[in-house]
Amino acid sequence: MLIGLQDDAMTLFGNPTFTFNTMKQLRVQVVRVNLNWNQVAKRRPAHPQDPADPAYDWDVYDRADRYAAQNGMQLLLTILFTPSWANGGHLRNVPPTNYTDLRNFAYAAAERYSGHYIPNTDQFDETYLPPVRYWLAWNEPSNPNWLKQTSGGRFVSPQYYAKICTAIWQGVHFTNFAGEKVGCGATGPRGNNQPRSSRPSMSPLAFMRATKRAGLRNLDAYAHHPYYGKPSETPKSKPGGSAITLGNINTLIAQVNKLWGKKRIWITEYAWQTPPDRLFGVSYARQAAYVRQSFGIARANPRIDLMVWFILRDDTNIPVGWQSGFLTAAGKRKPAFSVFSRLPH
Repeated sequence: MLIGLQDDAMTLFGNPTFTFNTMKQLRVQVVRVNLNWNQVAKRRPAHPQDPADPAYDWDVYDRADRYAAQNGMQLLLTILFTPSWANGGHLRNVPPTNYTDLRNFAYAAAERYSGHYIPNTDQFDETYLPPVRYWLAWNEPSNPNWLKQTSGGRFVSPQYYAKICTAIWQGVHFTNFAGEKVGCGATGPRGNNQPRSSRPSMSPLAFMRATKRAGLRNLDAYAHHPYYGKPSETPKSKPGGSAITLGNINTLIAQVNKLWGKKRIWITEYAWQTPPDRLFGVSYARQAAYVRQSFGIARANPRIDLMVWFILRDDTNIPVGWQSGFLTAAGKRKPAFSVFSRLPH
């Protein structure tokens, strides 16, 4: 099982030398990064399958790709968010009007990060960009933050997502480079299944069934985010209702078997928060114990190939940020840092 970490603020926009050195000390193997389509392509490219089209700006991703490779890590790129030119001027969580635009972007990204591409930088020492083999289609598409959920009082996100994941899967695989894998799902752990509520969301099993009905056929792995629901739980706790956490991950695996066969399972986001988070925080000691326990549960499951912790350093914006880092916002190491660095590889 590969061990991963995601912290876009640090990997893309922080000090990359410090960030990747710290992740090397943590023995991170995979760095998950959101490849935001709306940021890379702020205007419509004339040649959308060509990664060198001048409408594309890959700079921060190229840099992260090179730093990861230099430190013995590989990227997992999550293709996410729609540019306004591709969805009729709507918000970024509204899917594209024409899914060919998304497929073309996925193709360009997979071409650029194929391991066979040299960017034209006009420098004398141009070299191939390191290959990216792991791809993820969107993030938590059953959550309104990431994808529009309803229209006319009913859920439409599964129909959107079936087309999104198909477009990304095709775009990546049409490049015909060996070894590329596209994960679909990236579902959140719970949802209210109430399309007329103020914040509609779908529970993972209901969303999975609906995306299959809507035509999702092709995926190389199914991804899920099995977060706990309250701080009194442990990684082994069985949640109530329709939630899927680490404690009942086999329920999700059984559903994957039924819908798509024995696909590999990726846990592409997981964490335990600490104070100063007042709602979900557990003590530093408990976070450290739960790091060991949760990765042990995943490793013991023969279907799980990958598990990604979220994040490296706590957010400074305490009311809305995450406090699940191995470093405090001030940069001090929590006990979980050394536990994570000693996880079996």
